[in-house]
Amino acid sequence: MRIAIVGAGALGLYYGAMLQRSGEDVHFLLRRDYDAVSRNGLRVFSINGDFQLPKVQAHRTPDTIGVVDLVLVGLKTFANVHYRELITPLVGEGTEILTLQNGLGNEEVLAEVFGGERVIGGVAFLCSNRAEPGEVHHLGAGRIVLGEYRRLEAARIERLAALFSRAGVPCQTTPDLTRARWEKLVWNIPFNGLCALVQQPVDQLLAKSATRKLVRELMIEVISAANTQGLLSPIGERFADAMLDFTDKMGVYKPSMQIDREEGRLLEIEAIFRTPLCYAEKQGIAMPRVEMLATLLEQATLV
Repeated sequence: MRIAIVGAGALGLYYGAMLQRSGEDVHFLLRRDYDAVSRNGLRVFSINGDFQLPKVQAHRTPDTIGVVDLVLVGLKTFANVHYRELITPLVGEGTEILTLQNGLGNEEVLAEVFGGERVIGGVAFLCSNRAEPGEVHHLGAGRIVLGEYRRLEAARIERLAALFSRAGVPCQTTPDLTRARWEKLVWNIPFNGLCALVQQPVDQLLAKSATRKLVRELMIEVISAANTQGLLSPIGERFADAMLDFTDKMGVYKPSMQIDREEGRLLEIEAIFRTPLCYAEKQGIAMPRVEMLATLLEQATLV
């Protein structure tokens, strides 16, 4: 399959590398890493075993890639305004577009620009960080959950799940993409938000009873909002405890938003916080802790 990786950060580099290693025809749209990857290839340091791709098809612009079968979108969500210019040259009659981005609203924007029949949503549970240019560190997890944006054809997401599975990426499908999105937010909102705000990794938050309690309270707010969004089945409070147990095993891990703030980059506040808050408000659900966290992050980034 001919695949374009648009948004080759820690997520895009890792999944693109796994797909290329399995024999897929992968093309990376790069900025910071272009020179290093063009010269030395791509190195992956992984808990499952390190590997190097000596030759990688690196591109500065989408025009040099041309039409592909699959566009894998890993952009930070504040870059969604560039969907049209980055993706249009890659789209042909049968091109599918998979977004593995954080937060809510990405499928809707892609559907508005390119048509909902092309769009597949995915939720990536991945612990990875960028390192030196041309390097990515896979620190844990990595599974993907795929769902149809318009629930048109279950067979095609099964085929896509098989593609990732052959590449060594655990991948499953779901009939309820909305639920999968909100389940990811149960983790993303408290940990990305609090770690970025207080500049501490997840283990330090969980080591203190007061902040561990706050994490769980934020999770419960998100679960309450999620269960008003027309899910096929509700998310129970036990899911919060499962996420806490999962995070306990991560050790010293900095979520992407914490790293982005440390390095002075924009934060994905709109997609991860404001859009879910808007969806909850439409259903009459208040999330005061999430609202406060979003407001504090916005204020902190003004300093």
